[in-house]
Amino acid sequence: MAVQRELAEGWSVRAASERAEAPEGAMPASVPGCVHTDLIAAGVIEDPTAGRHGGEEATAWIGRTDWTYTRALGPDEAALADSHERVDLVFDGLDTVADVSVGGRGLGRARNMHRSYRFDATEALRGGAGRELAVAFASPYRYAEELRERLGARPAAYDEPYQFIRKMACNFGWDWGPTVVTSGLWRPVRLHAWSTARLARVRPEVTVEGGDGGSTGVVRLHVRVERTGPGRDTPLTLSARVGGAEEAVRIPAGRDDTVAEVRLPAPELWWPRGYGRQPLYRVGLALTDARHGKELDTWHRDVGFRTVDVDTRPDADGTPFTLRVNGRPVLVKGFNWIPDDCFPSRITPERYAERIGQAVDAGANLLRVWGGGIYESADFYRVCDERGVLVWQDFPFACAAYPEEEPLASEVEAEAREAVVRLAHHPSLALWCGNNENLWGRRDWGWEEELAGRTWGEGYYRGLLPRVVAELDPTRPYIPGSPYAPEGHHPNDPAHGPMHIWDVWNERDYTAYREYRPRFVSEFGFQAPPTHATLRAAVPDGPLSPDAPGVLGLQKAEDGAGKLSRGLAPHFGSPASEEDWHFLAQVNQARAMAVGVGHFRAQWPHCAGAVVWQLNDCWPSLSWSAVDGPGRRKPVWFALRRAFAERVVALVPDGGSGLAAVLGNDTDREWAAPVRLARRSLSGAVLAESEVRVVIAARGSVRVVLPDEVAAAGDPAR
Repeated sequence: MAVQRELAEGWSVRAASERAEAPEGAMPASVPGCVHTDLIAAGVIEDPTAGRHGGEEATAWIGRTDWTYTRALGPDEAALADSHERVDLVFDGLDTVADVSVGGRGLGRARNMHRSYRFDATEALRGGAGRELAVAFASPYRYAEELRERLGARPAAYDEPYQFIRKMACNFGWDWGPTVVTSGLWRPVRLHAWSTARLARVRPEVTVEGGDGGSTGVVRLHVRVERTGPGRDTPLTLSARVGGAEEAVRIPAGRDDTVAEVRLPAPELWWPRGYGRQPLYRVGLALTDARHGKELDTWHRDVGFRTVDVDTRPDADGTPFTLRVNGRPVLVKGFNWIPDDCFPSRITPERYAERIGQAVDAGANLLRVWGGGIYESADFYRVCDERGVLVWQDFPFACAAYPEEEPLASEVEAEAREAVVRLAHHPSLALWCGNNENLWGRRDWGWEEELAGRTWGEGYYRGLLPRVVAELDPTRPYIPGSPYAPEGHHPNDPAHGPMHIWDVWNERDYTAYREYRPRFVSEFGFQAPPTHATLRAAVPDGPLSPDAPGVLGLQKAEDGAGKLSRGLAPHFGSPASEEDWHFLAQVNQARAMAVGVGHFRAQWPHCAGAVVWQLNDCWPSLSWSAVDGPGRRKPVWFALRRAFAERVVALVPDGGSGLAAVLGNDTDREWAAPVRLARRSLSGAVLAESEVRVVIAARGSVRVVLPDEVAAAGDPAR
């Protein structure tokens, strides 16, 4: 039987290039981890993500330094090569430009944070107790800048070379996060010792066939095995089990691939939260030596049976974008998700559960994994499976023109193929998306002249990525980008597909949300500071006013302080104190999102979803988040909980000075209720009132026009 040996202990790291700031000699290293977290643990640097003024700049040298991680291999580990035909050194994640060796013998190289790597270490380990395992990381900046020099510059939202390296883009800073360019073993490392054959790749394709009352769950396991030399002549048996159903397939000697199909009668369907339950079924796969019956390898995953598609059939109003699960339209109430920490190795399963739980408790049913981050760990998707949270998964491209030349093109294909196969079994995964804002950027952000005919990523979004998804995950829809509209339309056209709304916040007051009639909004937001406790911890000394140096250090948006001030002025004037500013800025954010979500939801089913920017933060930023860096809920979270509720009432304009109340019923039960309408003075006295009884169909809405005597203010100044 195969043996997995984790290599989590005994690592050290040292600077491998001359830097005055770098410590001399080696220091202990944590795996998983990165150089920054090791330097923090050793007391060499303060945590730059704590937010204290100057920490980010003081650690900028780390991303321009080469680093080497080392670990001595013990006798038990070296002995694996004597007891098994093959021993592989497996890295679930290398960040990013790395060369791997054992005892000075090169095993392989890595150039992509978004991939895993497997190197044959058998010969290097044989008789090698005490040999040194070394992973040498080159400066990410140097690698990206050299590639930029060779391929030619490309436009981007920020003056950083993030599109020239397959690495988490927001590592290089964003309008909500610091620049902390990492290197390290950011996911687990292990030795995998095996003989005869192993399961090299298992690609599950989970579908539902038939209609109500006669449905069948189908799991097709597309399997590729890898054999050792002696194992080439060994016939193999593949046994698959789903629930109480089983299937066995024989793999003849010399063959490396097969398909095992298991059919489960009448499975209980998986639904997003609010639409039904989330039953999961364990899929088990065992590979055995057909001659001797010896088990060689196993694979297990939890799956859910459901169908998912997006309705984009043109109608009289344009091109809808309605997500459907098991054939039913879903009103999407969602958040955009960014990496929850600048150093992802610090995100624990418990932290994923807490943060996704905060989205669920706010009423959300979808998270969009934004394209400037990472493919999240299995823990993220597992929690979404269990909680009924749909996942919109961007491929990692954001806000830049991306070169399509080598070596990047091959890396993009390799990472996409791995990611699609790794995530395909999750029922929560609903949609693949090619990029964030790059189609829009090329159209409206002046890229064309700067590109001068150079590649910018279109070959990925309209060619490579849809081909990979069609081949490896045909059960899910793919769109080229967010925002996106069909050919012939502006990529951010409100009438066609998902759009982003950013003139609100950047240029206009939040009341301008009411001017939009979109089919789906996948990004929109309004800024506010973090909670007071978070802000004070990040700025322990000094004032907390919006123009204070410590506060400005947490504001990464261009003219962010000015936009906050201009957003406050129409509603609250100029706050009299820093306490008033902090409180009113948060209230303003809450009101902005209540207006936006309420307005978009009032247009259901014309508008099929609203995905707020953003749920979470990676440090104590002044940002658009509903939950701040340490996990504290901002007032906007509570406003969104009301706006995302199953049953809501939204007051919306109804022509001229009129008003209407739109009642939304996002349940499977009819809602019959009296609607009492009252206009009150600030003291609470009723100035005018009326009542009407309405019936709102399941998953429907009703619009009630307010009588003039209720809708019209007597003295607006009061």
